[in-house]
Amino acid sequence: MFRHPRVFRPALGRGIFTRTPAPRTPIKSALYGTVFVLSTGLFAIYYLDARSAIHRYVIPPLLRHTLDAETGHKVAVKVLKSGLGPRDPVQDDARLKSELWGQEISNPVGLAAGFDKNGEAIDGLFNLGFSWVEIGSVTPKPQPGNPQPRVFHLPADSALINRYGFPSEGHAAVLLRLRARIPRFSGDETESAAFRPGAVLAVNLGKNKESSADSVDDFVAGVRTFGPYSDVLVVNVSSPNTPGLRGLQNRDLLETLLAGVTRAREELPAFTRKPKLVLKIAPDLTESQLVEIAEVVENTTIDGVIVSNTTTQRPASLVDPNKSEIGGLSGAPVKQYSLAALRTLRKNLPARIPLIGCGGISTGADALEYAKAGASLVQVYTGFGYDGAGACRRIKDQLVDELAKEGTTWAEVVNKAVSELSLKSGSRLRRVEKELMADTDPSLHQLIAEAEELKRLLDQLGEKVEGDDNRL
Repeated sequence: MFRHPRVFRPALGRGIFTRTPAPRTPIKSALYGTVFVLSTGLFAIYYLDARSAIHRYVIPPLLRHTLDAETGHKVAVKVLKSGLGPRDPVQDDARLKSELWGQEISNPVGLAAGFDKNGEAIDGLFNLGFSWVEIGSVTPKPQPGNPQPRVFHLPADSALINRYGFPSEGHAAVLLRLRARIPRFSGDETESAAFRPGAVLAVNLGKNKESSADSVDDFVAGVRTFGPYSDVLVVNVSSPNTPGLRGLQNRDLLETLLAGVTRAREELPAFTRKPKLVLKIAPDLTESQLVEIAEVVENTTIDGVIVSNTTTQRPASLVDPNKSEIGGLSGAPVKQYSLAALRTLRKNLPARIPLIGCGGISTGADALEYAKAGASLVQVYTGFGYDGAGACRRIKDQLVDELAKEGTTWAEVVNKAVSELSLKSGSRLRRVEKELMADTDPSLHQLIAEAEELKRLLDQLGEKVEGDDNRL
């Protein structure tokens, strides 16, 4: 058989020979090119689909094992910012439709603040299927936050500890990004600041570390700056990593704070958006503190409450070596505290004030548990970090399955829970009366009982006399 002769040419400067490969034929080159294009296209399709296994079993573990926690976080934000991040390609099931403040929401799964601190990846996050994207916390002035390291994975506990301390580029930088989004979506018909139907954009307002602990000025400045560019402003008084911040949850300071931010909202120009105001609280409050917060919220025009932020508690179940790090604990272990706080708040607030559940949500069953406790929507954070870009879609798919098993919808579950569990009209007054009676001296109780008996006898005597007069 004839074989193509090998061509040898002397190598320059050396006394050896090298073999020059035979030129490719056009057919072979076309075949190689086709294979390359097809494989690249298939990989692109696979990568751009948030449901792909690579986004759960490859990328998140790879980032955790090759980069420290904070660097891995920054890489994820940059990828989603680039526009080359994966997307949720599936339309939300009708069972997931929700309503909040009269607005239809396509699904009840949102992203909590803390992931996109400076509003860099808003649209990349919406592309993953979240109905609520919350950026921040944003502080008025730029600040670096606490010294590094300040983020710690607890993979054995599906948890995270952070002590970021509100690192922020400040109001001005974030405002520029929000404004820059507007021209790209100028033809959209929706009025939402998310610039897409069935979605909500929230800005979480933080406080500079150097600001006076009892001052409300930072939050008022946040309302004035971001009011026209957001659907919701979140007043965050619950981070454990800013000294004195949680003190604003105390009754007197909270009343002053909420009065200040609601007044600032009303003072926004008439032609601009009037965002909803939502309070974010800690899961570490006592029952009496939660009752006080409920009373303050009920007597203001605050529109809702997020329950909750990270916890300073360390449950005995923690096993990861990083459990001793200082900071706020999030993830699966915080769920018990958040749910307990949410249930207490739900029974102490009227139905008109919605609650958003946050803490330890990583499955559809977790989300449904919050709904049955009276949460109108839920937010994820740590579960998203561990499960990757497809976390939102998986939770939604699981939730649809759970709802189908029970033959119901998200809206029906929420409406039933809120109707049954919320504070009823007049019940707070009756509870106060009972508490006053419980604190009263026993001898006074006896006098009250005797007076009530005497009143009953007099009423009976009056009825008898009136009956005798009628017979006459």
